[in-house]
Amino acid sequence: MTVDAQSKIPTHTHKRNGFIERTLSDISHTFEQSLFAEEIARRPGLLQTIDPRVKVLSLIALLIAVGLSRNLPVIAGLYVVALILARLSLVPMGFFVKRVWLFMPFFTGVIALPALFITPGPPLVQLPLGLVITQTGAQTALFLLMRVSTSVSLGILLILTTPWNSVLKALGVLRVPDMFVLILGMTYRYIYLLLHTTNDMFLSRQSRVVGRLSSAEERRIIAASAGTLLSKSLHLSSEVYLAMQSRGFRGYPRTMDTFKMRGSDWVASGIVAVIVLVAIWLGR
Repeated sequence: MTVDAQSKIPTHTHKRNGFIERTLSDISHTFEQSLFAEEIARRPGLLQTIDPRVKVLSLIALLIAVGLSRNLPVIAGLYVVALILARLSLVPMGFFVKRVWLFMPFFTGVIALPALFITPGPPLVQLPLGLVITQTGAQTALFLLMRVSTSVSLGILLILTTPWNSVLKALGVLRVPDMFVLILGMTYRYIYLLLHTTNDMFLSRQSRVVGRLSSAEERRIIAASAGTLLSKSLHLSSEVYLAMQSRGFRGYPRTMDTFKMRGSDWVASGIVAVIVLVAIWLGR
């Protein structure tokens, strides 16, 4: 056992084994990532000071520019813009870049990889077994990777620099149905509540376990925990709805946040509009 120099909390250095230990570790990591994102949204960065409505509309406009562009340097330029905005918004660059590129190449590569070989065009690389990577295929795959990475980066940038409740309220400018906004808000809130409940259940179980569990016993615990969690979630949903009704809820949640356009918001809107128009024009 060692002691973390910053937190002064003792940590175990032995490798965790078993389903329960891995589950507890994953749940704790999820909570840490959520709290870290909320901490970024409270920093005095550039995007944190912009009206959420402006950020939502700017995101949509930039995504349209990325989707319409047929010029790879233009898409790369928009990705650089996202990196600059992340830097000016005090978002840790390593965290931001890894959040996009750690999983994106795997999921996007499943779609992009066949395009390397099945897209007709001049041969670029000759591989064994008669496989040929064409220039057109490589360009198509690169376009897909850059479009996805740029779009995901812009979306993550919005989420990291804006509290979730403000994002939901800003969707009103797009005339999103109230029920859809309510479902998004409740889902986001109670995902973490259920994670917290699951964490408590596994901690309680782990504190009563002596020694290693067999695979059959771990499967039995998983099944019992899943059933208990489902029962608790159904009971909780009924109680939450009754509590909301008793506090005056009549179909749409009200927040204390008030949006007000300032001079900096109008300037930011103009800059984004110029960037989008230039990108669409150059990317034709």
